[in-house]
Formats: sequence, structure tokens, C-alpha cells
Amino acid sequence: MEVGAEGFSRSLPRLRRRIRRAAFVAIDTELTGLHSTSPQNNEPSLFDSPAERYLKARRSVQRFTVTQLGLAIFSKENSNKYVVHSYNFFLFPSTLGVRDVEFTLSASSIQFLSHYGFDYNKFLKDGIPYMNEVQEKILRQHLLAGSWKFHSSTTDRDVLKKAIDEVACWIAAAKEEETMILQDLNDYHVLEVQLVLRQALQNVWTEPLGNRKVMVKKVSPQHRQLLENSSYDHCQKDLILLSARGFTNLFQILVKAKKPLVGHNMLMDLMHFHDKFYKPLPESYEEFKRNIHNLFPVLIDTKTVTKSMQKNYLFPRVSSLMEVYAVLCSSSLNPKDPPWPVIALASDCSRYAEKKSPHEAGYDAFLCGSVLLMSAHLLLCRSRDDAVEADSSFSQYLTVLAEHVNKVNFIRGGISSINFSGEDSPCHRPPVLVVHVRGWPGLNERQIYQEFKGLCRFDVRRLSKNQFMLLSSKYKQVRLVLREYRHHPHLQVSIYRHWRHSPFVNCLLQVSGVVALWSLLAFVLGGAPSCS
Repeated sequence: MEVGAEGFSRSLPRLRRRIRRAAFVAIDTELTGLHSTSPQNNEPSLFDSPAERYLKARRSVQRFTVTQLGLAIFSKENSNKYVVHSYNFFLFPSTLGVRDVEFTLSASSIQFLSHYGFDYNKFLKDGIPYMNEVQEKILRQHLLAGSWKFHSSTTDRDVLKKAIDEVACWIAAAKEEETMILQDLNDYHVLEVQLVLRQALQNVWTEPLGNRKVMVKKVSPQHRQLLENSSYDHCQKDLILLSARGFTNLFQILVKAKKPLVGHNMLMDLMHFHDKFYKPLPESYEEFKRNIHNLFPVLIDTKTVTKSMQKNYLFPRVSSLMEVYAVLCSSSLNPKDPPWPVIALASDCSRYAEKKSPHEAGYDAFLCGSVLLMSAHLLLCRSRDDAVEADSSFSQYLTVLAEHVNKVNFIRGGISSINFSGEDSPCHRPPVLVVHVRGWPGLNERQIYQEFKGLCRFDVRRLSKNQFMLLSSKYKQVRLVLREYRHHPHLQVSIYRHWRHSPFVNCLLQVSGVVALWSLLAFVLGGAPSCS
């Protein structure tokens, strides 16, 4: 089900009820970009510590925005059946505020989404507004001071101008208490038109009528003041904030419900959730972890779950969510007694049952939740010697998934996953190699990377003027390079030893040597017999 700004407010009560009844909720986001290339060296690297990677990702999250958010609500209907309501929300930053929001587009990301049929018109014209707590606080202050303003698009300005022109022509000849109707306004325009008319004309009053209509009435200034102070004013400041918050209202429902939140490679999803709907991302990695854990105490990353299954079971090494879903649906893995739980799309969200829609946020969220249920069921069947009940509860699935809860996959880095409820555990990875360059002046990191690219993929970092560190995620690549470069005339490759190769240790040893030499000289000279 696709939801834009026009129908969002009407959908909110129903969404609240469904989330409250849910066993869990799966999410996915589509973005205007993933990794910012500005500043330099912002690309993810195997050398990154979790805190370093977080700061790199934070810069990217601050530059890009969410175009589409997928939400799949999984509710257990009977003993072995889950019903799924899957939604696509088109999002666009709120234009009601003091500052206009800026974001960046990555050419490759835009091209990628276009290839999969993403509708940019819906994103731009019918995107649901949102704001975080800091933006809301600033807007609230300016509403109280009467200094708010809209940052309208050309299309929005045309709608506003047409409405103001109609009212201005009408009001000149109208008598007090006469009314007119403005029609064909979307939900966001209904609020915007009323606020602009009331600010521009002191002798009008407005009321929304539903069905994309606004009633405009000519009133005296005294009557208008009475109406503004009544509890029936649809443009009260709290209602304006409610409208400007848009999707943030649904985010707050999710936070309050505290349902398990499921994603696939979900670190960037969580960072955008924090930045766009909660608060700007903090500089501290640990503070970010604490905040997310307070918002969503139970996180499950299906990438972490399936990576573990690949190590411990006969599970093919596949990477994409679509591939994982296809493997789990194959007959070779499907347990016969009892079989997978039945996963049925609700009647008003049945499009995904008829057609695959990869990289559409709602579809990917549906796949993600389905992968979780099938993976948990498979783990439950293989962890028990006795028979598994046909109507396994979701709490049983959470028990068998316990080691993966709050462990979010960390792509190409110093740890395998981020632990949002405790300390991160270092992962076992191949040793770092050091390349010593001889007789080949002027080599840089890019040239070293190109030199080794033909054999395997390494991340490269300069160690000193003539030394570079290489780091791979695979042991066999390390062994291959050590063997192939054993007799190279210009590049000497060896395993990095901190005490031998660290510039800091070398500097310390040199200083210690100098100090020891001076001490020895002082001792010798001080102890020599004097001539008298």
C-alpha cells in the first residue's frame, strides 16, 4: 500500500492499531545516496574502528535524505499464520519552518532507483513531511512569535497564488458571514492555504471541510479574534505542529509500542531514523548506541542472523535480501514437520503476492520480515532434539534468536556486528600485511591498490614514507600475496608486527637509544680520572 502526504493523516489511526497488535515490525529505507565522497577518505575501510566508521556514516546521513520508507507489520492471526500489512511511505522534508532543508543527490543512487521504477514525482510532490525534535522546537518557538514561514516549491506557490487570487476577488464584494469554497487541495495544501490566507487577510476565517476542500468566510476583526481563541480552531499551533511533524508521528508510535524492529543491514536505516525523526546524530558513537537502544530495545538484523547460519548450517553463501529469501523458500531447506509458518499479505496490501518489486521499500521490508520468520523457524527446528510444536510462538523464535538480538551487521570493518545493548566484540580477521617499497620512489596508496588489485582486494593505508599497510577480509588472499611477492624486486611484503613496524614504537626506540647513548657517555666521561 502506497501512502503519500495526501492520505497519511487518515491512515495514522489504523496504523497505530495495527502496530499495537503486531508481533514485530520490519523496516527498509531508500535513500538519495549511501556514502558521501566529501570530504576525502570518507569511504568505508577495513581499517575503520566502529567509532571511525560511525563518524564517516554520520557525514553521509547528514548530506542525504530518505526518499521512501517501507514498513511491514507482522501480526499473528492464529496458531501458525502471520498476516502482513506492508506500506510504502514517500517522504519529503517539512517545508514549514525557519530554515529551508538542504540535501544531496548521489547520481549512482538516483540511477539505481530509477532502474527499479522509483517514482520521483511522488517523492517530490506527495512526500510526507517529517522533522526531528530540534527542528520541532525551533518551529514551535517561531509559531509562538508569529515568525514562521513556508519554503514552498513552484507548484505549491502556484496553488497558493491561485487560492489567494480567488479569495481576494471574492472578498471585495462579499458581505460579512458570506462564504466560499476552495477545492482540489491535498492534505498539506489544506493547512498551508489556511495559514497563508489568515496571515494575509485579517477579515477572513477558514475551516477545512474534508474531501480536499476549505471553507472561507468573511468576518469582522472582532469575530475573528473570538474564533481564534476557540477550541475548534483547526489551525491551532498544536495542530500545525502535528501536521508539520508528519511521519514523525508514526515514528513516535513505533517508539512507544516497543515492538521488535527488524531490518537487513540496518545500520544506515537506524542512523537515518535517529537523524531525521528523533535528534541530529551525536558525535559520540556510544551515545548513538545508547539512544537507539532506548528507542528500540529489541533489534534484529537478518543479515547478522543469516551470516551465522552460513557458518553453522548448510546454507548457501548469498548476500542480497532477495537471494536469501529465495534460498529459504527452496524446498531443500523447508522443514517438513512442522513447516514454515504461513505468511499471508493482507487483502489491501496484496500487490507483492502477485509481483516482485525489488528495492521498493515496502517490498523489501516484507521480504525482511519473512526471512526473519523462516530463519527463526529453521533455527528452532535444528536446535531441538524433540519435536517442535506446529504453532511455535514468536517468543520461542526470540529465544532461539537471542544471541543475535541487538547485533547489527557491520560491513567490512574491525568488528562483525555492532552490539546495541553492550560492548562490541572484536572479530577474528586476517593479519595486516606491511609493504616496504625499495627503488620505486613516489608510490601512493592508489598505486599500491592498483598493483595488488589483479590478485585480490585489499584496503590500503600509508604507514610511513616507504611503507604501506594492506588489510583483507580473507585469509587465502593474505597467503596468496605473501607467496606471490616473496621475491619481488621492489616490494617486500611481510606480516605487520606492531613492535617492529609501528612508527610510534620506532620513534620511541630511537629516542630511548639516544637517551641511553647520552647516559652512557655521561657515565664514561663523568667516571674518567681527572688530571692534576
